[in-house]
Amino acid sequence: MANEIEYRAQPTDWETRAYWEGCGRHELVLQRCRDCATVQHRPRGLCVSCFSDDIEHFAASGRGTVYTFTVTNQNGLPAFRNACPYVLAYVALEEGPQLMTNIVGCDVEAVRIGMPVVVDFCDVEGDPGEGASAVPRFRPA
Repeated sequence: MANEIEYRAQPTDWETRAYWEGCGRHELVLQRCRDCATVQHRPRGLCVSCFSDDIEHFAASGRGTVYTFTVTNQNGLPAFRNACPYVLAYVALEEGPQLMTNIVGCDVEAVRIGMPVVVDFCDVEGDPGEGASAVPRFRPA
């Protein structure tokens, strides 16, 4: 397995605050529309389906499957350079939305489409008031 990506605190705004605060508690927080029940990710101020602003936040199961992925063998950015090779993937969450993330906890050759995964949080340095204090990634279930 490769070295870890050097995750950093992520900036928050009024739309993403609940998501990143949930990550800090090691909870994957999604949004659900109270009008049409659509579950969505990335966090937004309106429902992507019916444009309602009656959105609630809830803790998701953290379970999903690999929808698609690629193995990154080269990345010149300092935070990623020493982590190569690493897996960048879209995970189809049990609740419906897909989340772009990376897969950890296994060799890159072991990752397969349809593989069951579970969220795994990496704590990061930074002021929780200024950004996320953990970043979600996924590992084999």
